[in-house]
Amino acid sequence: MFQIQWLRRLIRRRTMPIPVKKATDWKRRLSIFYAISAWHAFGLVIYMCYTGHADWMKSGGYRTEEDLPPARNYARILGFQNAKVLQISGFTVKGTYEIKPDDSVKDNEPTEMIVEDAEMVA
Repeated sequence: MFQIQWLRRLIRRRTMPIPVKKATDWKRRLSIFYAISAWHAFGLVIYMCYTGHADWMKSGGYRTEEDLPPARNYARILGFQNAKVLQISGFTVKGTYEIKPDDSVKDNEPTEMIVEDAEMVA
């Protein structure tokens, strides 16, 4: 395992040793604090899932690029500025709409904030 020996020597030179009793007391206190914090974090996660906020991006109104319709992603990838999309099922046309460069969502969808990369938000 990689250890930073120079840092260890520096700390040992500049600090005094802690008595074993005092160290075990502080270790116990920190362990109890950690256990209580972890329990509260677990409770918060369960509460958020129970209230329907498990996916915080959707509940906050954010949309990732993957959530957009595939036609919009293909038009963006291929570099089309204006594109007409035909929704086809079998031999019938179900609907059409146009993708313009300034549009962020379709006309019949609610306006939401769009996030380019989901990892940048986290």
